[in-house]
Amino acid sequence: MEFGEKLKELRKARSLTQEELAEALYVSRTAVSKWESGRGYPSIDSLRELSRFFSVSIDELVSPREAFAAAEDDRRAFTGKLSSMVCGMLDILPVLLFVMPVFGSGADGLSSASLASLACSSPWVKAVFATLVGMTALCGLFEVVSSRLEQPTLARALLVAGFALSTACVAAFIVGRQPYAGILCFALLVVKCLVVYRRDAKTKQR
Repeated sequence: MEFGEKLKELRKARSLTQEELAEALYVSRTAVSKWESGRGYPSIDSLRELSRFFSVSIDELVSPREAFAAAEDDRRAFTGKLSSMVCGMLDILPVLLFVMPVFGSGADGLSSASLASLACSSPWVKAVFATLVGMTALCGLFEVVSSRLEQPTLARALLVAGFALSTACVAAFIVGRQPYAGILCFALLVVKCLVVYRRDAKTKQR
């Protein structure tokens, strides 16, 4: 008997709905539905909770093959969360441009200034720079927070938004003739690409 069938029998034997079991395990009803339909396996921690809740051993709940699949799902989820957190932190780093003296001041070609003290001939240019950097950092903060949640769709959307904002920062700094800020943001963008590439490569190997 497959794990999903065993779980359904144990749940019905306790006269529980999927919603009630989900509340007892502190997971979503969707997760319980996925487990019972065979579309996924619970994490190792959730397996332990199921074992304790139904007073059965983990060996009685899952076969060695299913236990291996659960461990693989755990590793994949951990890798995804870690990469989301790293990408989020990389998106937060451009906020340092507000205090780092990497911008040409405009008044003197040899002088440098931070974004906060940048004296541009066009004030709206500074506003564009500040808005892009602020939005990128804010998106990064949301990425770090979402990495703690079980929301892969949200995490992917924030990752795409982070890439778009990082690219916009690089383009804006290049067009605005601020090469050092552009190089810094481009370097962070490359690191993000490498993090995501490595994550996807590991996922495909499994």
